[in-house]
Amino acid sequence: MEEAAELSNYLPLSYKSPKEQEYIAFLWESFETNYIHGKFQFAFLAYHMLTMSFVYFNIWQIKQTRPDDFENAMIGFNKDVEKELLAATSPFTFWRINESSVMRFFKLIGCDNSKIGSYAALVKERNDTAHTNGNIFFSTQTALDNKITEVLRIVAEIQNHSATIIEHCFREFLLHNHDPETREYADAADQIREVLIHANYLSQKDVEICLKFDINTFANEAEFPNIKLLFDAFVDLYSVDET
Repeated sequence: MEEAAELSNYLPLSYKSPKEQEYIAFLWESFETNYIHGKFQFAFLAYHMLTMSFVYFNIWQIKQTRPDDFENAMIGFNKDVEKELLAATSPFTFWRINESSVMRFFKLIGCDNSKIGSYAALVKERNDTAHTNGNIFFSTQTALDNKITEVLRIVAEIQNHSATIIEHCFREFLLHNHDPETREYADAADQIREVLIHANYLSQKDVEICLKFDINTFANEAEFPNIKLLFDAFVDLYSVDET
């Protein structure tokens, strides 16, 4: 079960509402309880829902960062669903789309059809597991652990493709939030926590991408000193001492 906990590093550090946070906590509790008591099939279902939450949060970041591309990618969806997604205020609105179909948004970050097909295969497996078909697909801990390893490989792959989205998000944050006189919070830590981390559903893995950002790309900006101060504040808050 220790390996399964790695998924938490791909989920947001904070949520926009207590309801969202309670939902994720409920799924983790369901997974852990069923895993400990040997109900591995039900543990898999909870873990799948956590994985789909990761998918929704990543697609939400695409929607926020590249809205025009996101809108174009919805061609073919029902008009009512399209309207609902464009007006959405929560990543969980994506539940309105078939789970296999929602994976196609990952084409926007460079995932090809073969990769998207492998992601969609997880959904089919969930469907087979959830239906009343007389089969227990995950009857042993080993079977579930092997599936978790596969899921985490896919999650890491999607995260790698998302790097450009996170880098763009972070760059825009630094560029537009460096002035204490005009931003929402004068204190840099508050601005980072609320406007960057909280508003964008950033995960620990997203933070790690931001920490690798080359601040010298702003060297020619007139406001570079203030931009660097904000970046340094971010590094101080989230860097991990590996010594």
